[in-house]
Amino acid sequence: MCGIVAYIGQKEAYPIVLKGLKRLEYRGYDSAGVALINNGLQVYKKKGKVAELEDHVSSKDMRSHIAIGHTRWATHGEPSDRNSHPHVSGNGKLAMIHNGIIENYAQLKQELLSKGHTFKSDTDTEVLIHFIEEIQQNNNCSLEEALRIALKRVVGAYVIVIVDEDHPDTLIAARKGSPLVIGVGKGEHFLASDASPIVEYTKEVVYVNDYEIAIIKADELILKNISNEIQTPYIQKLDIELAAIEKGGYDHFMLKEIFEQPQTIFDSLRGRLDAKKGILTIGGIREHAEMLSKAKRIIIVACGTSWHAGLVAEYMIEELCRIPVEVEYASEFRYRNPVVGPGDVIIAVSQSGETADTLVAIESAKQKGAIILGVCNVVGSSIARLSDAGVYTHAGPEIGVASTKAFTAQLAVLCLVGLKVAMLKGSITEQRFQHLLDELENIPEKVAATLKLNDRIKEIAAKYKDARDFLYLGRGYNFPVALEGALKLKEISYIHAEGYPAAEMKHGPIALVDENLPVVFVATRDSYYEKVVSNIQEIKARKGKVIAVITEGDQVIPGMADDIIVVPEADELVAPIISVIPMQLLAYHIGVLKGFDVDKPRNLAKSVTVE
Repeated sequence: MCGIVAYIGQKEAYPIVLKGLKRLEYRGYDSAGVALINNGLQVYKKKGKVAELEDHVSSKDMRSHIAIGHTRWATHGEPSDRNSHPHVSGNGKLAMIHNGIIENYAQLKQELLSKGHTFKSDTDTEVLIHFIEEIQQNNNCSLEEALRIALKRVVGAYVIVIVDEDHPDTLIAARKGSPLVIGVGKGEHFLASDASPIVEYTKEVVYVNDYEIAIIKADELILKNISNEIQTPYIQKLDIELAAIEKGGYDHFMLKEIFEQPQTIFDSLRGRLDAKKGILTIGGIREHAEMLSKAKRIIIVACGTSWHAGLVAEYMIEELCRIPVEVEYASEFRYRNPVVGPGDVIIAVSQSGETADTLVAIESAKQKGAIILGVCNVVGSSIARLSDAGVYTHAGPEIGVASTKAFTAQLAVLCLVGLKVAMLKGSITEQRFQHLLDELENIPEKVAATLKLNDRIKEIAAKYKDARDFLYLGRGYNFPVALEGALKLKEISYIHAEGYPAAEMKHGPIALVDENLPVVFVATRDSYYEKVVSNIQEIKARKGKVIAVITEGDQVIPGMADDIIVVPEADELVAPIISVIPMQLLAYHIGVLKGFDVDKPRNLAKSVTVE
């Protein structure tokens, strides 16, 4: 969940690394640091955001053609200068940055303490660089060989990059379970956790695989596996543009990404859906489509917002395909002993394609004979490579930590998958199939219309920004939207919020209702509408404040609710793609009005690549 960036080449390294750290700050922002070689190894690090590191080194001589940098989301040790990366070996010659968790670091640390090592931090990372140093000295071997030996002892996940004072022309990197991309330039190389720091300089990249070690010079890239066998680097072309990772005139990335959704949803459908011709094509699942249609059950594994997308997909797929669907938290699925085997399909949903819990879950399921279908946003990501089949969401880079456009793209893609399987299975009529194709094709336009409610939603946000608690309620397809709305508010505004099925409020949460509690109802017109109206009446009878998201033309709820948000009408199967937009905007505006950094909410990071 940290961001790493490095450079080696003919240019000044520090400005490139600093800009890269700013681009990666959404991956962690409680401390930052750099190491470079300039009259020996120089290491500078500071608690806080990258700007504080920049101020700290403003008077230093930062000239160098090699540098590594890190922005941290704390795992071992509280945020502080001493726990910030890079960490240095005992002899002061090696500096290392690390993303991941070394699970057996305590055992390694005890061994090293018994051999006279001392430590300046509380981190697992410092233990690992001391361990590498110990092996190098005891075996009188190269740094590359010491790293290879060390990693055979290490338990956990990592991307590490090391700079060596004695070899100022070389970077050494390794990866297991966390992402690493290497940009290939002319006489230079760029390393990063994702492509955002690289796209400005080169479109040619190499995605490093698990258990690979990279030896990188300005004009040379050597990849080896952990058994010291040379691997051929596979150079790919980046398909993102620099403008996609800039704010583009918006105050925050989150707002920009909310307003990008008409385009990103269109992009997720483009080339796959032609409603006029009644055609639905998903190339990524073509070879396994028949097997998907014959699945005895489908298990969706995901975390956070992606889990909410999975809940919507459960409703979609069961209705369309008549296949039993279970939705699992990947973090729980990986540790219990689930009954999984041939005939089961696992759909792994992840924005980054690097979510650690989801990766481990699908690795286990694949070993048991299940078919893995990946739904993710990042081309070349670990989940994409591990899956038997898959669909990219094409939402583009999502910089805001709280997911918005990735969620709606996931819903669109999962709906496409459900429709494709239903068509192959013969569980949907031609009329229903065509109707839903038409509905999906019209979604981007309806989302654009919903975004025009931004000013009205900002007014509602101002009215309720000082509330201590919120309750979000919905039924059917809109129940997961209520969960997502509550999560967004928690993430962005730090207000306690709960999402519930509307009928379940009588089984406990209604005890919280009084004149101070805002209750958000996702109450668009669907097969549950009359029931939701009854639930609103129950809240009003107890003096609760009702904010209702309703469908155009509703004549009933406006007379009951304190505030309404009117969205375009849509089939209930696709309506969540529209009804979630007000949830996103409400959370955004409350967070901004409360003075918080909505792009970088406290304690959170974008890509959860550690357990």
